[in-house]
Amino acid sequence: MSTELEGSPGTSMHGVTGREPVLAFSVASPMVPTDKTAHFDLPVDSEHKAKKFKLFSFANPHMRTFHLSWISFFTCFVSTFAAAPLVPIIRDNLNLTKGDIGNAGVASVSGSIFSRLVMGAVCDLLGPRYGCAFLVMMTAPTVFCMSFVSSAGGYVAVRFMIGFSLATFVSCQYWMSTMFNSQIIGLVNGTAAGWGNMGGGATQLLMPLLFEIIKSAGATPFTAWRIAFFIPGWLHIIMGLLVLTLGQDLPDGNLSTLQKKGEVAKDQFGKVLWYAVTNYRTWIFVLLYGYSMGVELSTDNVIAEYFYDRFDLKLHTAGVIAATFGMANLVARPFGGFASDYMARHFGMRGRLWTLWTLQTMGGVFCILLGRATSLPVAITFMIIFSIGAQAACGATFGVVPFISRRSLGIISGLTGAGGNFGSGLTQLLFFTNAKHSTGTGLSYMGIMIVACTLPVAFVHFPQWGSMFLPPSKGVVEEQYYIKEYSEDEREKNMHLGNIKFAENCRSERGNRVASVATPPHA
Repeated sequence: MSTELEGSPGTSMHGVTGREPVLAFSVASPMVPTDKTAHFDLPVDSEHKAKKFKLFSFANPHMRTFHLSWISFFTCFVSTFAAAPLVPIIRDNLNLTKGDIGNAGVASVSGSIFSRLVMGAVCDLLGPRYGCAFLVMMTAPTVFCMSFVSSAGGYVAVRFMIGFSLATFVSCQYWMSTMFNSQIIGLVNGTAAGWGNMGGGATQLLMPLLFEIIKSAGATPFTAWRIAFFIPGWLHIIMGLLVLTLGQDLPDGNLSTLQKKGEVAKDQFGKVLWYAVTNYRTWIFVLLYGYSMGVELSTDNVIAEYFYDRFDLKLHTAGVIAATFGMANLVARPFGGFASDYMARHFGMRGRLWTLWTLQTMGGVFCILLGRATSLPVAITFMIIFSIGAQAACGATFGVVPFISRRSLGIISGLTGAGGNFGSGLTQLLFFTNAKHSTGTGLSYMGIMIVACTLPVAFVHFPQWGSMFLPPSKGVVEEQYYIKEYSEDEREKNMHLGNIKFAENCRSERGNRVASVATPPHA
């Protein structure tokens, strides 16, 4: 096929040209030549996106961006869930009821439902550097405010406002797609998101440790927990400044510079939104992510309290055990993306769907068992397996999401991410705010809901690739599926060229039958 013309209209949600793909995944040929004329620390393709991922490198701008992005996301996770491991102390200080604690948990993840939907547009208008830095620094005062809370209402309100910072997930995924080639973007995205999510586990260790240090220095318990919140607050400010001073929107410079050069073309937001919300697959994945990422967020809020109360542990011990749940993100989420890619090489899209269903259902089953555990070693074992299943399912989810729509990928990614927060809020409201139910019972009910809400993955059918139980529709190929998102007038303007290229690169989703399906010629 003909190559995409430089400066041709983009096909992204927010208007970045075809040279800078949007949000979670980029588009590039499976066989990507190296641009030997470019002067970067890492080998790059023709779009100057890195072809190699060197985890312990700080090569500018690619690896520097990776580290700034995941650490910013990590910081926001730490502050959002910083109160969870200190709940046994905070509840005595503020006279919180079980309902107050549950409502605060719901509030902590509800704020970012809206902020995640907005972040994609902010990244395109101002660049991911500004989007990330401004959000991190604007939420810093709310973290400091936790130190001055004096009532249950104030506690719930502050946790709600801190939760807005979790929209850095969107800027994180957006930023990675502008810096790394599609052959490695799955691993990069999984690692960046997984390591960022680790903040939910790290805070279970960090905050009790800070509390004990401050208390040993002479502070009373009710004063020590308040002082401890100054640490994550300052981390917000520091990371915001680092992102502003060291970050870079795109490999070739900042977005504002490219706009001045006339290299940005805008798609029509109304059409992008229409193709996203009218695709039934979008809403299935909103639900699925609500009960993978959503249950992870819910568990971050209640797991320390569960072990503290059920097994009569010390606060620090309960925090250490609870931390292993979130820390599993170090390997679990990247593993989910890797497993999805591996199965796709052999079984195509159907392999990805089966992988997602298996991982998420496994997590649900062990969540049920966790709530019914009667001994500490058994409970810890069930929690770890539940954690791996849920977090790997997050990675496997974003192994499928990029294929739902090329044109509406940005908004579908935002909706899916918001679905995770909505699912968490709903789950906490249903199972962890009612004093009639113990935390253990709530976990078991949540596990049942995970298993039930994972079943709709069976209804995800791509006509060109099939579904879990059905083969592909006869005679349908990738080009037909992706080009239908554009009208005849738009095709005459070559707005569909990015989708043609994307369709060609998606033939690997046929699995072992890749050579058996005819590919139509096209210009």
